[in-house]
Amino acid sequence: MTPMSITRRTALVTAAAGLAVRPARAAGAVRIGVLTDEAGPYADSGGAGSIAAARMAAQDFGPTVLGRPIEILHADTRNKPDIASAAARQWYDDGVDAITDLPVTPVALAVQRVAREKGRTVIITASAISEFTSKFCAPVSSHWAVDTHAMTTGVGRVLTGAGQKWFFITVDFSFGQLLEAEATKVVRAQGGTVLGDAKFPLGNTDFSSQIVQAQSSGASVIGLASVGGDQVNLIKQAAEFGLRQGGVTLAAFLVYITDIHAIGLKLAQGLSFPAGFYWDQNEATRAFTRRFMAERKAAPTQNQAAIYASTRHFLKAMAQAGTDDPLAVNKAMRALPVDLFAHPATMRADGRVLFDVTLWRVKTPEESQAPWDYYKPVGLVPADQAFLPISAGCA
Repeated sequence: MTPMSITRRTALVTAAAGLAVRPARAAGAVRIGVLTDEAGPYADSGGAGSIAAARMAAQDFGPTVLGRPIEILHADTRNKPDIASAAARQWYDDGVDAITDLPVTPVALAVQRVAREKGRTVIITASAISEFTSKFCAPVSSHWAVDTHAMTTGVGRVLTGAGQKWFFITVDFSFGQLLEAEATKVVRAQGGTVLGDAKFPLGNTDFSSQIVQAQSSGASVIGLASVGGDQVNLIKQAAEFGLRQGGVTLAAFLVYITDIHAIGLKLAQGLSFPAGFYWDQNEATRAFTRRFMAERKAAPTQNQAAIYASTRHFLKAMAQAGTDDPLAVNKAMRALPVDLFAHPATMRADGRVLFDVTLWRVKTPEESQAPWDYYKPVGLVPADQAFLPISAGCA
C-alpha cells in the first residue's frame, strides 16, 4: 500500500465518527476518490471491487496525467447520506479531483449536491435514478449506470406484447415505487396489462404472502421492483414456489452478477433483466475480466466495469483539456468518444452516458459451460430508445 492510500480501517473508523477522510497529499497528485459500500449489502457489487477497478484504470492510463502522479482514495459511506456528503465535502476541500461509485440513491444525491456546490467532478456509476440527469443535471456531473428509465424500457419492451399480464412485487420505498411506476408505463404502451402489486418493507425475510398474491393473479410476467439482499431472497423463495415451472417469467430491473452467483443457477435460471455490461460480451470485456479476476477472484459487476471505464475517461479528458479545471475537464469528457469495452457510447451535454442496453436471461445449469458463465442475451434496446431525451433545462 502506498503512503497515499487510505486503508479500509481508517475509512470505516472515520466514517463512523461522521467525519470525512483526510488523506495525506502528495504534491501535485491527481486524486480520484471512490465513495462506496465497503462492508454492507452493496460491498460485493461495489466495495473492494470498485476500488480495484479504479486502480486498474489509473494504472492503465498512468502513471501520470499532466505530469502529475495519479492516486486512488477510498472511504466507506456506510450507506448514509450524511457520512457520504461530509466525506465528499472534506475531500473536495482537500483538493480531490473527482468522486465516483456512490451506491444508494440518497447517498448519490447528497454527494451530487456537494459537487454542484463546490463545482467539482462527480461520476455516478452505481445509483440508478434517471433524475441525476433529467432533473439534477450539472456541468460537473455524469451518470454511467443503466438508469431506471433504461431498466424498465429494456425489460418492458422485450418481454411485453399484446395480452401479456404483469404483476409487481415491490419494495416499499422510493426506488422500488419508481421502478414499478416506470415499468407500468412501458408495459401499457406495449399493449400489456398490469394486474396489481404486492409491497414489502426493506429487510423483509418472508416473501410467501407476496409470491402467493402474484401467483394467484394469473400474471404471465412477475416484475421484481427491488434490489440487493431483499431481491436475492425474493428470487430464491420464488423458485421454491415453482413459478418458472408454472410458465411464469420473472423479470428484475437491477441485478448484479454477484447476486446470481450468490443465488446459484438452479434457483436463478430464467430470470430476465437488463445490463450494460457482461464479462463475456466480447474480447475487450473478457480481457478486462481476466485481469480483474486475477485480483478479486470474482467477475466484475456492471458497476465495477463502469468505474474502470469512467475513471479512464476522466483521465483522458484531463489530458485532453490540458488542465485540472473541473469545467474544462467535464467539457472534454462530453466531447471525447467513450470507450465502454468496445461498445459504442457517447456522453451527452447533461452528463448522461448513452449506450445500447441488453436484456439478459440467466442460463440453466446445463447451459453454463464455465465458472461465472451465467447470462445469455435475449434482446437489445438501442441507446436512443433506452434513455430519456435530454431535458430543456440541461441541454
